[in-house]
Amino acid sequence: MNILEIIADKRDKKELSKEQINFFIEGYTNGDITDYQAAALVMAIYLNGMTDEEITNLTIAMAYSGEVLDLSKFGENVVDKHSTGGIGDKITLILMPIIAALGVPVAKMSGRGLGYTGGTIDKLESIPGYNTQICVDEFMENVEKIGISLMGQTLNLAPADKKIYALRDSINCVGNIPLIASSIMSKKIAAGANKIVLEVTVGNGAFMKNIEDAKKLSQTMINIGKLAGKETVCILTNMDEPLGYSIGNTLEVIEAAEALQGDMEEDVKQVVLELGSYMIKLAGFGDDIEANKEKMIECLDSGMAYIKFLELIENQGGDVSYINDVSKFENAKYIYQVLADESGYVKGIEAEKLGEISCKLGAGRIKKEDVIDNQVGLIINKKIGDSVEEGDVLGIIHANDEEKLHCAINEFKDCFKISKEHVERPQVILGIMK
Repeated sequence: MNILEIIADKRDKKELSKEQINFFIEGYTNGDITDYQAAALVMAIYLNGMTDEEITNLTIAMAYSGEVLDLSKFGENVVDKHSTGGIGDKITLILMPIIAALGVPVAKMSGRGLGYTGGTIDKLESIPGYNTQICVDEFMENVEKIGISLMGQTLNLAPADKKIYALRDSINCVGNIPLIASSIMSKKIAAGANKIVLEVTVGNGAFMKNIEDAKKLSQTMINIGKLAGKETVCILTNMDEPLGYSIGNTLEVIEAAEALQGDMEEDVKQVVLELGSYMIKLAGFGDDIEANKEKMIECLDSGMAYIKFLELIENQGGDVSYINDVSKFENAKYIYQVLADESGYVKGIEAEKLGEISCKLGAGRIKKEDVIDNQVGLIINKKIGDSVEEGDVLGIIHANDEEKLHCAINEFKDCFKISKEHVERPQVILGIMK
């Protein structure tokens, strides 16, 4: 067996065997297969697709290309959650303390942001003192001690996926369902989950721009889960506007702290309850989805979820005084209100462009080595369906650079489309697939 034969088979639209896929992943991970050979195979996959069995074999091979976390000590049903990404997505910060407070163990490794989509680890690191780079033993001890730990991906998890993802980016082969699905699922399997709840975002601020592609991706990941013995549920959510009201690291931590104390935006609440209710079900803590949502609401109302959030932060070295009094967070140098030029109703919001504006301000990374500015970002005062009067505040820009602020002002205003006709609020949950 050699890589040239494997490339030729996929070029000629043949199905690759498990042995061929394993040969490729092992060889590319250890450097025996070159980037240009791997690029040829990835391009052939991009053009000719893969069967469900091929995708599953690719996923498993990538998952086991490095270390695999064993979470079996926390029970038979270890549930993980993942989002395909979006604008203002602070769901993990809100959802996971609720789940842990209800007795479901939360052992979650999260990533950093790249581009206009934010990363949970960057948000947590905006809390003074919070340590995301703990060792695996401490990670496991934290879950045993308080039921929750959120950390960065310090293990060598799915290294083949890291190499292939970087390669896909460099040859413009990112937008391919078999490659996206195997990338997501390989990381989840390597992180130790045997039950997986996936939020698949749909819309102009998401990777999947339309519902048809989102359903195809969801079905592919569910099929991988079945063949790999990992029960998987996909929740399709609307990302035609930012989630909640904040974009940016400190700003999103503040929103999460307020949400856990009862002041939660309606769209955020719907996503949190939908994802959480299925996590509870897959963990074996309740089959009735509506009853599970009630449990979560009671957990929020009682203050137990907020207390668990404080426990998580304190246990990993964070200063909880910043959460108890969010005014302690240092503000950006410039805080500018963007006013509406006309009256009407918000018909549409360019969520992706808002993410790009926030990224340019310094809240995100263009390159992996870029340094995040935790203070900068955007506040969204008007959402789709809201009425607007001329002079109303559409949103607020938080900037530390005057030139970047001026560039952001006009771009921000252009992201809002105003209509004279009444506009209905968009549906938040677009579908459940399992």
